[in-house]
Amino acid sequence: MSTLNKSSAQLSQTELEPSAPRVVNLGGQLSASGLRIVIVASRFNSFVVERLIEGAVDVLSRVGGSAKEISIARCPGAFEIPALAKRFANSGKYDAVICLGAVIRGSTPHFDYVAGEAAKGIAQVAMSAPVPVVFGVLTTDTIEQAVERAGTKAGNKGADAAMTAIEMVSLYRQIEGA
Repeated sequence: MSTLNKSSAQLSQTELEPSAPRVVNLGGQLSASGLRIVIVASRFNSFVVERLIEGAVDVLSRVGGSAKEISIARCPGAFEIPALAKRFANSGKYDAVICLGAVIRGSTPHFDYVAGEAAKGIAQVAMSAPVPVVFGVLTTDTIEQAVERAGTKAGNKGADAAMTAIEMVSLYRQIEGA
């Protein structure tokens, strides 16, 4: 009797289980040892961005990163981050690029343009870059929300971006077989 003609009660356990190869699970490791990281940060809203930078550097140091392997490049604002991130990502000098900034809504539509273009630009760089490019730009309605996300109630999004960068480097290397 063929397998197609058997009822489910008649099928053996071997016939029920597919003979597919084992699933390969890739998982990023959280070690910054030996990684060369550049943080591209905007100077605008520096009272918030400096806290994001501190959070990122703290995480990188805590998981084995060396201060001499961390570079920080400051640009005027969030709108300029993607262009600078692209240069660093394609330079061959860094294992990851962390983009940090803060765009806080005001009373004009300027926020929408800057926040949208920064996000879109960083995403475009990330999609084509040979190394991970991580988005860590806050887009908030109020100064209070920005401060909360830079190290008070809502954690530190700079630290989160650093963890993402470390994990993504590990995943890229697993994919490439390095």
